[in-house]
Formats: sequence, structure tokens, C-alpha cells
Amino acid sequence: MKTVFGGLAALLGLAGMVLPAQAAEKTAISITRQPGILYLASHVMETEKLIEKQAEADGLKGVTVEWRTFSGGGAQTDALLAGNVDIVNTGTGNLLLLWDRTKGRVKGIIPSSAQPVIMVSNDPRIKTLDDIGPSDKIAVPTVGVSTQAILLQMAAAEKYGEKNIRKFDPNTVQLGHPDAVAAIANPQHEVKSHFSAPPFQYLELKQPGVHRVIDSREIIGGALTQSTFFTTTDFAEKNPTIIKAVRDATREAVAMIRKDPKAALQAYKTVTGDKSSVEDLMAIMNEPGFLDDYRTDPQGTMKFATHLNRIGTLKTMPKAWTDYYLPVSADLNGN
Repeated sequence: MKTVFGGLAALLGLAGMVLPAQAAEKTAISITRQPGILYLASHVMETEKLIEKQAEADGLKGVTVEWRTFSGGGAQTDALLAGNVDIVNTGTGNLLLLWDRTKGRVKGIIPSSAQPVIMVSNDPRIKTLDDIGPSDKIAVPTVGVSTQAILLQMAAAEKYGEKNIRKFDPNTVQLGHPDAVAAIANPQHEVKSHFSAPPFQYLELKQPGVHRVIDSREIIGGALTQSTFFTTTDFAEKNPTIIKAVRDATREAVAMIRKDPKAALQAYKTVTGDKSSVEDLMAIMNEPGFLDDYRTDPQGTMKFATHLNRIGTLKTMPKAWTDYYLPVSADLNGN
């Protein structure tokens, strides 16, 4: 019997030596976003340290979050693929393109907003997309792959047929939203139109001579997720507590925005240094349906995927939105 128990003890000891210890989760994480109140949930999450709080509640202590702001989604996704950041917060188009490009190794975590984006112009000649000529410049965050650039392709296909799907591609120029606002405010600038985003589009529309041309709801026929958190599947698998904390913190931030939008806007001003008054920003929040569009369910993403696949940009057509979101996100009421 002693021999048997000795053998078992030795075997168990050997098993303990060869079984790999579970790697500790990362506690210093970096997350990117773009300028604007589309990303308001992230500003609330930062000032209230919601991710840190949620992670600690789930047993992961000492989490620190570095928030980094990029002018466009392309730079964010490059940073993610290079391993320079852990999670990005940007548009649906960038999520789909990275999911496809990496063969499913980049997936969504949770959205945070679905407000409409609006194309504005200071050129009195440009009332509709029909008025865009070969020399007219339209500012978008990232040429070819930003939500705005893709919306222009979708609009072109609808208005002028599939063969003209890239009709407006040569018109687009890459400018971050703050730089594009400055261009629109300068009558001498070559950029006369800007496919903008909140709050910039509403600030521009207050300028003399600036008017609305078209918006995302008109193009896509409904709401479209404008900001969503996504990451690599490798990071998600190694850091499940962080992923859960981001999901829970986003939900908490969205609830806080809806309950007290003024406090949320103060968080935005604190983080960004935006000089707009809270009253002016509240006027934007009071736009019909605007506050309700801070939401955590994917909206209109399969319509985007269908378009990108049709023009060959997306090589693999997903069967459902859950293909490009993490398995733990399947409980979201998405489309």
C-alpha cells in the first residue's frame, strides 16, 4: 500500500510540475477612441474609473487604463494590429475590415453609440450628393474605410447603380473632425464639405452658410453603430475579466449618460478640453432620439457588411453579426 500511495504522490507531483500555470491577466491596459461625443461613454468610463471598478469587483485588482485619442479609425486599427494598444473604440467599418483581414482574430466587445452622422457643406451649390463635382472635396476621418467613406459608397450605389459605387471615393480627403471643422469655417479652404460626427456636425450647422446635405439614417434606412469597442481574440482569451469589465463599464456609462447627461458632458469637457458650453452641448443631446442612441446593441452592422462584401472589400460575408463579435457578446440584441 505504501508503494501504491508513494507512486500516486509522485505522479501527482509530476502532474503539478508539467501542468502550465494559468497566466495572470494584464492589469495595465490601453484603449483608443476618436474625438467627439459619439465616444461619450468612454469619457464617463475614464473619469469615473468604471473599468477599474468593475475589474476589482470581479477580483482583478490594480487595473489601470490609459485612454488614447486618435484622429481616425485607421490609425487606431494599425495600433491594435501592431500590439501598441489593447482595445479600440471606433466605427463598424473598421471592425468589419479587421475581422475579415485577420480571418476572425479581431472581434467586437460592445457598442456604445449609434447617433447619425451628417454630411454638411458651406458651398451653396452643394445641396445634395447630385451636386458633387469632380473637384469637390469631402472630409472624412479615414479615406476608403471610415464609416463616412463607406456610407458615401452605399449612397452612390443606391443613387447611381453598382458600377458607380466608388463615385465619391476620389472626392474624399482624410481630415480628423476638429481639423475638418476648421476647414469648413474657412471660406478659402479647398474642403467645402465634411461628413461629420457629433458634436462637430451640429457646431458646423450653426455657422452661417453651412447646411445639411445627407445623413447616415437616410442612407442606411435606420440606426447604425458608430462606436464599438473591439480587440483581438488573443487578448480576449487571455483577459476575460477585462473583457467583462469593459462590457459592464460600458453598460454602466450608458445608463449614467441617460440618467444625467449634463454630468456626462462635464466628463467629456474635462477629458477633451472642449470649450463648448454645457448648454450648447445639451442642445445637441436634446436633438430628437439623440440620447436614446447611446446604446449597447449593434445596429445596422449587417447592412454594412453586405455592402462591403458586395464591392469586394470584405472577402468573407458573415452569416450573422455574432460572427464578428466575441462569443460572450452574443447576448446583445444586435443586427
